[in-house]
Amino acid sequence: MTGFGAFVAAAARDGVLVVQPRMGFGDPARMRAGLLATRDAGVRAAGTITLDSFTRVGEHDSVRAALAQGGQLNGYPIVDHPLAVTRGVLAGVGGTGFPVQVRHGSPRPQRIVAALVAAGLDATEGGPISYCLPYSRVPVAESVRAWTEAARMLAGLREDGRRPHLETFGGCMMAQLCPPALLVAISVLEGVFFRRLGVDSVSLSYAQQTHPGQDAEALLALRTLAAEFLPATDWHVVVYTYMGSFPRTPGGATALLADAARLSVRGGAERLIVKTVAEAHRIPTVAENVDALWVASRAAAAERRAPAAVADTGIAAQARAVVEAVLDVDPDLGTALTKAVTTGLLDVPYCLHPDNAGRTGATVDGAGRLQWTSTGGLPLRGLTDTGGTPHTADQLLRALSYLERKFDDAALERECLPS
Repeated sequence: MTGFGAFVAAAARDGVLVVQPRMGFGDPARMRAGLLATRDAGVRAAGTITLDSFTRVGEHDSVRAALAQGGQLNGYPIVDHPLAVTRGVLAGVGGTGFPVQVRHGSPRPQRIVAALVAAGLDATEGGPISYCLPYSRVPVAESVRAWTEAARMLAGLREDGRRPHLETFGGCMMAQLCPPALLVAISVLEGVFFRRLGVDSVSLSYAQQTHPGQDAEALLALRTLAAEFLPATDWHVVVYTYMGSFPRTPGGATALLADAARLSVRGGAERLIVKTVAEAHRIPTVAENVDALWVASRAAAAERRAPAAVADTGIAAQARAVVEAVLDVDPDLGTALTKAVTTGLLDVPYCLHPDNAGRTGATVDGAGRLQWTSTGGLPLRGLTDTGGTPHTADQLLRALSYLERKFDDAALERECLPS
């Protein structure tokens, strides 16, 4: 086996967590420098080309105008840079010892996938639900059609002896305030969607949330359901360092990243997407990304990889109920996903997409756990309790900044302690 999945699998056999930045620059020379710095960081890392926001939404006229005027883009415009330029960025960089993944955020990824394939790449991420509901107003049915075409395009690479890889973004919906069971369910469903379209190397995502014990339970649930619903598939789990409001102090940001690395090891994840000390302020530099890779690698190496004893609060049962209910909607999973969203069988809290039913709600309780306040049409009757009332604006803001305040307060307290 070769490709992105094989690289991660080899690291897992060695007991090493793969770390990966979210790095992306519009300037080809800077993008190449970032990839080389990641490769040469002295840790087991995968490379990343993150695309700019114009490319993500298909505004290619805006990309070309920015390039013509020498303007800065917040990511790499892989569709609009000439193919020879992108091949130059990648020349001598990648290979079996350093795979490169394209990250973007598009509900219509066909041109992006065509461009990365032409450049010799075969790993990317997203999904028909996870790259549609949070980021766009594109109808879910259209996103499903687009992702069907993109997945089949990637699957076609197998005819040339390559093994393309797709990572579902389903475990990162809305970044925060989405209870773990729904994150697990969407991640598994998108993994099955990719597999049915011929991509047999996938990764399942889960974003670090507000309570380490709840996260550990969610990762166990994700691995359990992946083994059940993705037979004959090369799969692994990738954890995202907390995607909500990030600590503003260097000490707080570093501590939260280290926690994500330790969670990844305890939860059996094979890969971690890192964040840097600059996340709350600006786009990180190459050096800051490399520093984050080192922090995560050291924290992971110091954590013992062993089955974690986790409390069963019902995350696996809830996630399985959602997965099975959606799979029962229609034999065609794309049709099933579309109907599940439009009927509220899949319903993401605080998501304003026109197709999302918006009848679910969640809160962070006093212990830091994410809990349902309303389950709407989700098939969770008898599987979870709901309580509390919808957030006021002030309560919502406090919930969104829960980890930021927790880790910044702890960092400031450490700084104030006498030496």
